[in-house]
Amino acid sequence: MKAYIFPGQGSQFTGMCHDLFLKYDTIKPLFAKAEEILEFDISKIMFEGSKEELIQTKVTQPAIFIHSMAILKILGESFKPDLVAGHSLGEFSALVAAGVLNYEDGLKLVSIRAKAMQKSCEKTNGTMAAILALDNNVIEKICKDVEGVVVAANYNCPGQVVISGELNAVKLACEKLSDAGARRALLLPVGGAFHSELMIDAKEELSLAIEKATFSDPICPIYQNVNAKADTSVEKIKENLISQLTSPVKWNQSIDQMIKNGTTQFIEIGPGKVLQGLIKKIDRNSHVSFPEL
Repeated sequence: MKAYIFPGQGSQFTGMCHDLFLKYDTIKPLFAKAEEILEFDISKIMFEGSKEELIQTKVTQPAIFIHSMAILKILGESFKPDLVAGHSLGEFSALVAAGVLNYEDGLKLVSIRAKAMQKSCEKTNGTMAAILALDNNVIEKICKDVEGVVVAANYNCPGQVVISGELNAVKLACEKLSDAGARRALLLPVGGAFHSELMIDAKEELSLAIEKATFSDPICPIYQNVNAKADTSVEKIKENLISQLTSPVKWNQSIDQMIKNGTTQFIEIGPGKVLQGLIKKIDRNSHVSFPEL
């Protein structure tokens, strides 16, 4: 089986999608519609913006979504997924790919999510840290024992977990995780504590928007971050999408389950090669690639 996978924050880069914009006229309406919805010149930031401009959550999330959607548009009828999945933000791209959302509604939800997360970041002093080469159970136990909010937020691949929470709690957890044998416990240059309870306000705002949006039955199963299982029920998909903001991204578990269920090929749709790298660490025998454009 063939799985199409969609990246989240961290895969952006200056000049993203510019070559495709110049080469394919068919994707230009996507950018025109995006500027109408977002009310700022997203293409200028994607094509020419600095690293500092691109890492703003309200910019990063729509930019990555648009890049992924441009590739889907170029693929056209050749895009025939057996299943889809997306890492955090990438789950919205996966839902459009599976026919659950249309492009406009997907972008509107991504924009609302990004702005809501930005507001939550500004209200709370939160951060995230990458923990390398330590057992998941040890990480979870130490986070639980630390005073304050700190949780495992991203299970990316074997030996790579990201923790999230209040700044002081994350710093203390990093010290304890290093003492417990982590090869690295490194604070990340992010503006907030994504996928933790510090995103509760953003979750409530996104929930209201999701309930108003039009969702359709998917053309294929989507493996969602919250439970690492294939879902086709619209109500369950919406529930999982809302829960995702304060729940961990179970990417490692999702890929394991896809492989167990017969997936032999993974194709990354979006900027960068972040997910390809993670999948190779999860299962070195998996075939991962970009689509041919």
